Amino acid sequence: MTAWLFDLGNTRLKFAPLHPDGSLGEVMAVAHDGTRFDAGWEQRLPARCEACSLSSVAAPALRGALLEALASRCGRVSIASTLARCDGVTIAYADPRRLGVDRFLALLAAHARGNGPSLVVGVGTALTVDLVDAQGRHRGGRIAPSPALMRQALHARTAQLPADGGSYAEFAADTADALVSGCEGAALALVERSREAAHALLGARPHLLLHGGGAPALAARLDGAEPAPSLVLEGLARWARMERIFA
Repeated sequence: MTAWLFDLGNTRLKFAPLHPDGSLGEVMAVAHDGTRFDAGWEQRLPARCEACSLSSVAAPALRGALLEALASRCGRVSIASTLARCDGVTIAYADPRRLGVDRFLALLAAHARGNGPSLVVGVGTALTVDLVDAQGRHRGGRIAPSPALMRQALHARTAQLPADGGSYAEFAADTADALVSGCEGAALALVERSREAAHALLGARPHLLLHGGGAPALAARLDGAEPAPSLVLEGLARWARMERIFA
């Protein structure tokens, strides 16, 4: 069976073939602005596949455009949703539907790696932090603006503050540098505080996994952080296997 996985986030569509052994093939990406994909995006999709699974946190109209494109290419399309229990992971939320499916799938992938407790950090439009213990229990998490969103918000309210640019420094001597240092520094502090709290709660230092477009900027300043750019797709593969989507 030819199977594909699609992860539609707030700024990019990522997709990859799923091999019979459960591993991912080459991951591809298409950008979008929240309302439409970049020009030529449909030509980058697989021409044909027997089945595919989709994870989406994007606007309904954008998801609808993708589903329409997939309907003519894929024999069967399934859409992932957050479950209270799946693949050894138990979600902390009383109403699992309120936990974003991207966070849910990232937790599945983190637990499946078998490294004990994990702190899963997503750096996209939002900064999300979730803790899963060695037994697969989700202990909850946090949501905050990402460094990029912080910059955009400051620029929107105070136009003379640049929306991008600058270099990180602990004590910056330039406005652009101070902005990137402050916004990234706030994210770093939240992650480190969460890691310390997780250590105190579990009695063990959690493995730190970073994913999302903004993760590389933080990874180098977080000791022991492991980049996991395809974590949501990995989790989508686990969900599809448990739900027997490609059986």
